[in-house]
Formats: sequence, C-alpha cells, structure tokens
Amino acid sequence: MDYKNSGVDIEAGYKSVELMKKHVKETMRPEVLGGLGGFSGAFSLASIKDMEDPVLLSGTDGCGTKVKLAFIMDKHDTIGIDAVAMCVNDVACAGGEPLFFLDYIACGKNYPEKIATIVSGVAEGCKQSGCALVGGETAEHPGLMPEDEYDLAGFAVGVVDRKDIITGEGLKDGDVLIGMASTGVHSNGFSLVRKIFNMDKETLNTYHEELGTTLGEALLAPTRIYVKALKAVKDAGVTVKACSHITGGGFYENIPRMLIDGKRAVVEKNSYPVPPIFKMMAREGNVEEQMMYNTYNMGLGMIVAVDPADVDKTMEAMKSAGDTPYVVGKIIDGEKGVDLV
Repeated sequence: MDYKNSGVDIEAGYKSVELMKKHVKETMRPEVLGGLGGFSGAFSLASIKDMEDPVLLSGTDGCGTKVKLAFIMDKHDTIGIDAVAMCVNDVACAGGEPLFFLDYIACGKNYPEKIATIVSGVAEGCKQSGCALVGGETAEHPGLMPEDEYDLAGFAVGVVDRKDIITGEGLKDGDVLIGMASTGVHSNGFSLVRKIFNMDKETLNTYHEELGTTLGEALLAPTRIYVKALKAVKDAGVTVKACSHITGGGFYENIPRMLIDGKRAVVEKNSYPVPPIFKMMAREGNVEEQMMYNTYNMGLGMIVAVDPADVDKTMEAMKSAGDTPYVVGKIIDGEKGVDLV
C-alpha cells in the first residue's frame, strides 16, 4: 500500500506545478523574491516606503457554484479569472492596489493538464489586475470530492495610503453615481441560475439570438476586473468618495455598504442597458424584479460616487481603461439605503 493507492498521486502534483510555472511566471512583479516552489511567497515592501501611512488590504473569495458550469462544459480556462476578480475588485473598492495573489484548488483527482488550465485563468486574472501570483495549493481529496470536480478560492493582498482609503466619509447630497458595465452574471447567484436552467450540455450549448452566444458561454463569461479603471480614475486626480463592488446581494445589499449614515443612494434603472442574460433569467425563472436586483449585478459590476464636477473626468478615465461607464444615479440626504427608481 502506498499514497497513490489511497487516491493521492504525488507525481501528478509535481507535473501540475511544472505545467503551471509558465503561467505563473507571466504574473511576476519586481517585488517578488524567489520563484515558485518555496514554502511561502516572498514579496518586498520596499516600494511602499514612499507612502505616508501604508495600509495593507486583503480579500478572499471563491467562484461559488459557477464551477459546476465549468464541469459540465469542460471549460476551465476562465474560472480562475473569476476567483481573482472577486478578491482584487474588493481590494480596489477600498482604493487599494492589489500586490499579490494566492490560489487554492481542492480536487477529487489531480489531472495535471486540467489544474494547469485552471491556473492559466488565475494568471490571466492576475495580469489583468497587475498583481503577482506568488503561490498556491492544489489539494487532492479522494473520497471527499468526485474525481472530475474541484473547488477554487483565492486570497489577495493590496496596499493603499491611509489618506487614499475610500470610506464614504466625504459623501454629500448631489454627488453623482457612476456605474461600470459588468460582463454578465459574474460569480454570484449561480445556485439560482442552476434552478432556472437545466444544467446539461444540450441546454448550455444552445445558441440564443438574444444573447448572441450560447447560454453556457453567456453564463460562464468571466467576472470583469475593475482595478485598472479605478486606478485610471485616481491617476486623473479624481477623488472617489465611495465605491461598491456589486456582488452577492446585488444592489440592495452592496450599495448601502458604500454609504455613511444620513446619506441615501438613488439609482435609475433605465439609465443603462441591462444585459440580455438577466432578462432571460427573470423570464425563464419567473423571478421577480426585486429579487433580481437583490441577487445580481444587473449589468453594473462596480459603482462609484464622485463630485458632480468630476463626472466627465471620471467617465473618460474609465473609458481609457477599456471600461464602459454610465451615470446611473445620485446621493441624497436621507436614511442610509438605496432606492431603485
């Protein structure tokens, strides 16, 4: 009897590491010390000495049950982008710059090529956000998970000068809300998605004219990463007063998190186009509008509040980073919360 007979293939683990090294290498930053394979990832903080009062930010998240679609479609090259996006968007939402990322993959059986493909998506997410993939773990769990399934999670660390942390403290009546377009469902609410649609290859591979693609491709579209857009806004000299990453809980849970007591957000539902996938989900699942906005991003993945005088500058900065912004509402005096009108 040996470890392999018990279901854990050490050699497959070695092969996975070798296959993923090229992807990891593409994410390196000058601050990374050493290479892949050590017991910990080393990252120099020498560059943050120029900050008056550097503050570390951290975020951890996974992709939820969106991984189920990757299993069914046997498409594993984008789910890693989702894992990175969920973490680095939270760091950027506080005004921070993501520095490095670590991933954790738990699988029933280590198929090296599949693991390397997953990590290629993680590396792509890191490149999109400018952070380094400094380490990770692939854990083989025979008997605990089916051989062809896995779960993916990650952890990001970023930094911000204390004076630049986005807290909402400066919000005032009349400030403008600007939302950036999402790529679709992102990585939240897939337990409901899987109740609305049949989760089989035939259903997911069916092309829909209203979507312009197959249902599966529309649902699996990777989460948009807004790090570069928010950095462009900051570099343009704009002070973002408040920021909300629209994730699980949709508008009703996430927008109030960006507010201070005595300030209320008003979002105009017709101020931007709602992607067709959400309209299809509401129709096919008979999901009430309130529940849709309480579960999904409905086409806006990130919302910021800025002074009215900074609107044009903010919009241009976001566009320069490749994002699509919309003026979607405003801040008013009132009980902390959000109104959708």
